[in-house]
Amino acid sequence: MSKRYYIAYGSNLSTEQMRYRTPDATIVGTAILTGWQLLFRYHATIEENPEKNTPVLVWAISEADEKNLDRYEGYPAYYFKRELPVEVFPLEGGDPIRLTAMVYLMADGHPLAEPSPAYYKVLADGYRAFHFPMHILEQALADSIGREKAIRRLGACSLAFPGRKEKGHEVSH
Repeated sequence: MSKRYYIAYGSNLSTEQMRYRTPDATIVGTAILTGWQLLFRYHATIEENPEKNTPVLVWAISEADEKNLDRYEGYPAYYFKRELPVEVFPLEGGDPIRLTAMVYLMADGHPLAEPSPAYYKVLADGYRAFHFPMHILEQALADSIGREKAIRRLGACSLAFPGRKEKGHEVSH
């Protein structure tokens, strides 16, 4: 079985959904895409932005898994593929691994748009499961739909107070 590496930043942070879609897939570890910003165009995408970083999950997938993902992601019309170098930190610890992995990027022509509550929850659950900074996900929502609308959706305690304390650490937006 030939394997390929895949970068997940959206709904494929869900291990349950990936188990269903990609039965051969295994988690390699987590990584940070430096210079990439998470945004919503109804569904999640990432775009190059030198001032932003996006946490991701890296999977090892089979050829059959990739074909399943291609169908799910609407490749090549809705999302296209790109290869990115990434430094992966194994979940069980140990030295980081440098590798090249495939990522789906949304095709041009999709305006910024609010994700459905169920879709956003899948991402939020993934962020919590892998201990990703929630303010990155919250900021992606604010950058996509506007700060006031994001505050109304998430509640004032999430975005209304830049520099708030979260578990003893200052969180900046």
